[in-house]
Amino acid sequence: MRLLITGGLGFIGSNLVRHLLTTYPDYEIINLDAETYAGHRENLEDVAKNPKYKLVVGRVEDAALVDEIVSGKKFGPIDGIINLAAESHVDRSIEDSSVFVKSNTLGTQVLLEATLKYGRKDGAQMPFKPEDYKIRYTQVSTDEVYGSLGPTGLFTEETPLAPNSPYSSSKASADLFCRAYFHTFGMPVVITRCSNNYGPYQHPEKLIPLFITNLLNGIKVPVYGDGLNVRDWLHVEDHCSAIDLAFHKGQPGEVYNVGGNNERTNMQITKLVLKELGKGEEMINYVADRLGHDRRYAIDSTKIQKELGWKPKHTFETGIHETLKWYTSNTAWVKAVTKPHSSDLAAKKELVANK
Repeated sequence: MRLLITGGLGFIGSNLVRHLLTTYPDYEIINLDAETYAGHRENLEDVAKNPKYKLVVGRVEDAALVDEIVSGKKFGPIDGIINLAAESHVDRSIEDSSVFVKSNTLGTQVLLEATLKYGRKDGAQMPFKPEDYKIRYTQVSTDEVYGSLGPTGLFTEETPLAPNSPYSSSKASADLFCRAYFHTFGMPVVITRCSNNYGPYQHPEKLIPLFITNLLNGIKVPVYGDGLNVRDWLHVEDHCSAIDLAFHKGQPGEVYNVGGNNERTNMQITKLVLKELGKGEEMINYVADRLGHDRRYAIDSTKIQKELGWKPKHTFETGIHETLKWYTSNTAWVKAVTKPHSSDLAAKKELVANK
């Protein structure tokens, strides 16, 4: 089987590429990644020489490039697409949402259109059905498309979409395109929506690796508002196993929520990291709350557990300890991926020019 993984140099993407190559050694993985500030070849150094792995540097919204890959002209016939290409930092989406629309929404539409053009079996007649396709498509989304919860309750697959940030709006738009291509064209599309991921190879702009790297360098950790925003934490390896199941066994047109059942306030995470690294609460720097900051996310994963047999293997206690150990043991990786990136420098120049 030959799969196109988009965004495979990122945090979740690189872990998924590694998972697939390990679990299915006969699979060929084509990784399409733009190599932005959060996507680094260092994330996949251990598989770079694997003959089953190929890296293509380019943007997912580049229709000509995507067509070349999905049509089979570049590497041969494609059997499946798993789309993880996305800008994902909420704060960056507040500063400039345009790149989020391009990558997250337009990029998804480009992939779906390529699947429509090149993914159908010969002789398929309208109205198309999922079995008329030779390419399966899985969209990796987020629980943030559901908006914010109150103090009780869980997001289910039936929860209405109510995104509150430019980032989550771009992802919700992409999900709706996937829904439309299933209902209009019978495309075998599956959507997964996950809670907050943690684990190795996450860029140090995100909460847990940011706190770890700050404290290792004697820098205070920033806590938004009162620190009582709640997130459900999911180990990235458990997320990858869920994506694997959804791609191979998920029913076309269905959505599968994936959560770790590990609700923690940001303050609980902060104090845990401080304790693990032997630091006191004087290292906390309370900062103004994020604009439109969702108060609570929590996922009900019953559907994927019952229908596809998914089950997380990591407890939060063991997973967070392993994650802390990984970052403290891989400071060279942290240094490599936090160097100033050309995309950030270009954006800064553009902001100055427009002032």
